[in-house]
Amino acid sequence: MRTVYRNPKELATCLKDLVDNYLEFLISYDDLEEKVRKIVSANGDRVYKDGIFSSKLYPYLGDERVEIINNIVNN
Repeated sequence: MRTVYRNPKELATCLKDLVDNYLEFLISYDDLEEKVRKIVSANGDRVYKDGIFSSKLYPYLGDERVEIINNIVNN
């Protein structure tokens, strides 16, 4: 699994696929949590700028997915 993305669309697609796999019960919450944390830490400001989710990624992910990612990162 790639962790560093330079293109916001590819980063958003990766996060979207991970959350969708979790919502479809294809991966466990622990696996999702581990992968999301790795991706967020590797991409730094591309995901969160000053503690706020990136406006470039938000339209690709939508409210539900962003809420799940925020819960993982903030806990």
